[in-house]
Amino acid sequence: MEFKISKDFIAQIEQYIEENREEQLQALLEDIHYADIAEIMEELDSGEASYLFHILDSEKTAEILLELDEEVREKILKNLSPKEIAEELDELSTDDAADIIAELPEGKKGEVISELIDAEHAKDIVDLLRYDENSAGGLMGKELVKVNENWNVLTCVKEMRAQAENVQRVHSIYVVDDDNKLKGRLSLKDLLTTSTKTNISDIYIPKVDYVKVTTPDVEVARIMQKYDLEAIPVVDELGRLVGRITIDDIVDVIKDEADKDYQLAAGISQDVEADDSILDLTKARLPWLVLALLGGFISVRLLNSFDAAMENHKELFFFTPLIAAMAGNVGVQSSAIIVQGLANNSISGSLWNRLIKEVSLSLLNGAILAVILILGSHFLLNKSYDLGITVSVSLISVIVIASLIGTFVPILLNKFGIDPALATGPFITTSNDICGILIYFSIAKMLLGF
Repeated sequence: MEFKISKDFIAQIEQYIEENREEQLQALLEDIHYADIAEIMEELDSGEASYLFHILDSEKTAEILLELDEEVREKILKNLSPKEIAEELDELSTDDAADIIAELPEGKKGEVISELIDAEHAKDIVDLLRYDENSAGGLMGKELVKVNENWNVLTCVKEMRAQAENVQRVHSIYVVDDDNKLKGRLSLKDLLTTSTKTNISDIYIPKVDYVKVTTPDVEVARIMQKYDLEAIPVVDELGRLVGRITIDDIVDVIKDEADKDYQLAAGISQDVEADDSILDLTKARLPWLVLALLGGFISVRLLNSFDAAMENHKELFFFTPLIAAMAGNVGVQSSAIIVQGLANNSISGSLWNRLIKEVSLSLLNGAILAVILILGSHFLLNKSYDLGITVSVSLISVIVIASLIGTFVPILLNKFGIDPALATGPFITTSNDICGILIYFSIAKMLLGF
């Protein structure tokens, strides 16, 4: 059952901290999962969180560090000495330890690494720090189980037992040659049902999915998602096995990418959270608000150029918000589908086929909406059929154009290496608003004559 944090529970912890009742606090939190303790600490002020961190067991606090919000973790690490931080990192896997060290100030990184007790652990962490954090090398951990293709089953089992002591969870057994080049993987079933004298080269599976250290993290996530992998080996430029990436790291990548795309779609240009400072939030939001304002100026200018239409057919003005809204909505719908397809790598067929499909879909949707608009404007708003037909023709045209813009803008952005999620936000909405108004009054001018 999921643990629920209540106000009364937080109040009780704050009281225990104020009264320095360490034993009661330890007993209270003994059976609570480290992820829940991290949430509790995020509800406390920095002093209380640091106090709580210091009285808990080091095995638990190491895992708590990983679960904490970056801002809270930064405050806690600031109050720890390099030796204390090193003690925490000794309890973590190499990839998690490297992630935490990467967040430290430059001057403190070396001090912490020098305090690590296990020299091999420290060497692996330093090796991971040289990779880009958004690459497979930055994601991978060094802990894995590997066997040599020239060993027999008996030797293999002995070596696996020794290696498994440093691996929290064994997902796969990898097979390498004498140069540590990845050759394949070993089935546990084959290992258990084969004679102990059998050579590994006779039973290992040569087909194995892998990524290179330079592979982008989102590409790693796509591969693991496509093939339902719990872990994937990582090789260097020479094909040598250097680490593995597990599913828990990929879940974080998928979440971070989804958060980034959602913020871009909402018109937020930087990675921010609700608790960030007003200045940071302003920097993230203001650029797109300025873009929307400029788009509004263009719309006003367009409306002003059709002032004759306003004088002769004042009723056209009342349908302007409808046209602009439909253009924006259709554009966002189209772009959202394309962005999702690009993210999942599921868009197939030529651009020509995509064009035909979008135009057909737009015409069908536009025709249905146009009929509703003609009937609604005549019976509900008491407007003439001439006006209804004019607005309906404009609506169909706007829907077709908006859907094409929403389809091809993400594809073009993706082609030029720009995140296509950008096309589902204010950029596409503003551009379609402007196009919608221009098309609407241009068609009205042709049909009504002014």
